[in-house]
Amino acid sequence: MPHERERVMSNYIALVLAIAFLAPTPIFASGSQIASNDAGVWNSHSAAAYLDQRLSWWTTWKNAERDHGTFCISCHTALPYALGRPALRAALNEQGPSASERRLLENVTKRVRLWPEALPFYSDEKNGAPKTAEARGTEAVLNALILTSYEAGGKLSADARLALDNMWALQLKSGQEKGAWVWLNFHNEPWEADDSQFWGATLAALACGNTPKDYRSGIARENLKLLTEYLQQAERTQSLLNRLFLLWASTKVPDLLSAKQQKSIIDEVLGKQQEDGGWSTSSLVAATWKRRDGTPLEKKSDGYATGLVSFVLQRAGISATQSELKKALGWLAKNQDKAEGRWPAPSLNRERDPASDAARFMSDAATAYAVLALTAN
Repeated sequence: MPHERERVMSNYIALVLAIAFLAPTPIFASGSQIASNDAGVWNSHSAAAYLDQRLSWWTTWKNAERDHGTFCISCHTALPYALGRPALRAALNEQGPSASERRLLENVTKRVRLWPEALPFYSDEKNGAPKTAEARGTEAVLNALILTSYEAGGKLSADARLALDNMWALQLKSGQEKGAWVWLNFHNEPWEADDSQFWGATLAALACGNTPKDYRSGIARENLKLLTEYLQQAERTQSLLNRLFLLWASTKVPDLLSAKQQKSIIDEVLGKQQEDGGWSTSSLVAATWKRRDGTPLEKKSDGYATGLVSFVLQRAGISATQSELKKALGWLAKNQDKAEGRWPAPSLNRERDPASDAARFMSDAATAYAVLALTAN
């Protein structure tokens, strides 16, 4: 019966989550709402409150509703939340995922299990463009990344393995983009633009990097080979922002980049650091990118670029005590909105009303990556 299946599924998910989060988490600022390191002081409690509130809003927003009582997994709010929110667990003395995390995971798991019958996030009929394949490829990668991120380092659950199966089944096996996925393109930087197919492929590499070594060398070996070839061949033409995600993926997947390639990305991004210690997202995207409303791109440092760069550099082995990174982490500690808990980041696509929810999309991602950067050590 449908209700019985739903009850069994909820109980199963609760059991999986309970087991997953019994593992100890590195402590950053245990027992305190105010977290600090050599960079300065920031409020982990208000950061968590902001992220939880935004994810809760997203899951109930009418525009995010999808079939079977599910919601869309957005690249700006839901995905960064899934990647960044667990990093606050130790700082807040939490014993498991927040209520918003549980709802997100249940949503992803439900769509993975209903994959053959769940409607895509976007369809051809609604948008007047071939969006069905794009939506399927995008969602398959996001689902796999989220579920494997919550199981990183452990044995794959049946649901994570199914999400990976769904992802590999949609990998392109021929043509110029062989090894990648068809990706949503609404001409919005930085996640749904002409160059976002490459970004999506780096997310697939991150998902694969979360899996056990025997999975990568076994069932996923040929798929990973195709993915690696695509990323290496296309790397030279990508924006620095996309290459940063590739650098991150290379810290999880051996041989994805050579040491020389990693150093090249690190050197280039350090060359973009501003006097105040931060980075501007506009300096990391393609130089030809322009806002659709004709307004100038923001040049000052922002939370998305600074949080992402600071986090990825630490993943790549740069010490938080190195002068450039120490200065960047200091920028993050200083520039948190202490009242709301978020980090600022402007839209790359248009000048938005700061009071609108859409204006906060970039701040949603910025806050998640700032948290990852500040809790990385």
